[in-house]
Amino acid sequence: MALGISCTSNRSSEVKVVTTEEMQSLLEMEDVQLVDVRSPEEFKTGFIKGAQNIDYRSSTFEEDILKLDKNKPVILYCKEGGRSSKCAKKMAEAGFVKIYDLDGGITQWQFEELDVEIIK
Repeated sequence: MALGISCTSNRSSEVKVVTTEEMQSLLEMEDVQLVDVRSPEEFKTGFIKGAQNIDYRSSTFEEDILKLDKNKPVILYCKEGGRSSKCAKKMAEAGFVKIYDLDGGITQWQFEELDVEIIK
């Protein structure tokens, strides 16, 4: 019954898989939280400007995501999209209102050579 309510409620969590172009537009919004869910080692090899690192595989992951503002949009990415998809589901369960997941991860971002720089 709760599932039916959450699907029809305007306050329910929303996860949207976005293209690199859509993400680029979202990054121009105010108060968007950009989260790289790769390991700290992967993060050090390069990340999208403005991203904070919250390792999906960390033992403190669930505590770490709760430090984010649930009412502000969150954009997630990982290497290719697997971890960020799992993270998006956990964030939805935790009550985050608007969640965006980058399709193809940072690999796709780099492939398309978009304007937002990759920091190394």
